[in-house]
Amino acid sequence: MSRLEKLTKLLAADPSDAFVLYALAQEHAGAGEGAKAVEYFDRCIAADPKHAYAHYHKAKVLDDLGDRAAAIAAIGRGLDAAKAGGDAKATGELNSLLDELSE
Repeated sequence: MSRLEKLTKLLAADPSDAFVLYALAQEHAGAGEGAKAVEYFDRCIAADPKHAYAHYHKAKVLDDLGDRAAAIAAIGRGLDAAKAGGDAKATGELNSLLDELSE
């Protein structure tokens, strides 16, 4: 059974498991399935709005898909999430990504 199959099975047991949704998003991103990755990042964020790294990686995928404006908007929401969650490391990484995409 592949990692994707295992994660899909775990998700069936708990469709709102933010960790599994994030892992599925990462799997799809790694496979070059950007639209599917964004879908799972969105589901992860809906399950856990403070999941700053879901916003971060969603922004990277959106930029890879050629939608820089949506990527920058995702970073803004990620910064809000990171600040709400008190995650200084994620705040710093999101700000760095914002600087990179704003150049």
